[in-house]
Amino acid sequence: MQPALVIKGIDAAWSFARYEQIRHRLPKGNFPKHPVHARNLGELADHFDVFLLDAFGVLNIGETAIPGAPRRISRLRALGKTLFVLTNAATRSSREAPQKYRKFGYEFTRDEIISSRDLLINALASYPRKMSWGVAAPLLSRMEELAPNTISLAENPGAFDRVDGFVFLSAQNWSRALQTRMSQALKTNPRPLLVGNPDLVAPRENGLSQEPGHFTHMIADATGMAPRFYGKPFGNAFDEAKRRLSASGINCPPGRMAMVGDTLHTDILGGAAAGLKTVLVTDHGLFKGAQITPYIEKSGIVPDF
Repeated sequence: MQPALVIKGIDAAWSFARYEQIRHRLPKGNFPKHPVHARNLGELADHFDVFLLDAFGVLNIGETAIPGAPRRISRLRALGKTLFVLTNAATRSSREAPQKYRKFGYEFTRDEIISSRDLLINALASYPRKMSWGVAAPLLSRMEELAPNTISLAENPGAFDRVDGFVFLSAQNWSRALQTRMSQALKTNPRPLLVGNPDLVAPRENGLSQEPGHFTHMIADATGMAPRFYGKPFGNAFDEAKRRLSASGINCPPGRMAMVGDTLHTDILGGAAAGLKTVLVTDHGLFKGAQITPYIEKSGIVPDF
């Protein structure tokens, strides 16, 4: 499998501008007038009982843990806080997730990890079993977990014309030629397009990679179709967190729940739309090294902290 491709010229300013262009496809939320500044999550421990943690930009950057983050998360757990990882990373099977985070120094159980991949799998189960799906993902993504009839688009380009629907799970190994084929196939014969990662970009050790959301919004622009997104900022991600809390017997008011993330248009917008409080991380992730105030003022997406 090729590593995630980092694109030159793709930075926080580019990402912000593109998110604003596709804002009409994102949920709407209510925001405070001004954010309260805090040095770290430890200062917010008394404010919240439940923390929903984005992964990329909060827990890790690419394949590297953020320095000090494992200790901070461990301390929150010691204080009795309920923790969930709410991630749009969808390439690998959820079975591998606890081991992945353990490698970074985190001890999350599978029940504490809510991935957009799992949300997508749940959605696919509502379609007829006989449907065939063309999947954008590397072979190691275990496409057989998604639905009974899946076909790799990269390995079988002819599948664009014969499958009943498309799943965009990962941008690994995606190409301009495959992008063109998918757009043309959907123009010729409109079919469902389900997206397992709504993110436009993701922070890596050496820059930003373009993610499935980037490519599927381009397809939506070109075809006029409406892809179905699973994961932040869309409500299905936050509904699943609330469902798991309820299943665990935890009754937590939304005002005592915090969505912690590094992006305005996914983590903060999504959390606010779900009625939660929000915490924007700026020392790491998308806005590292940037002046965040102009972005907040221009978008109107204001975190609580």
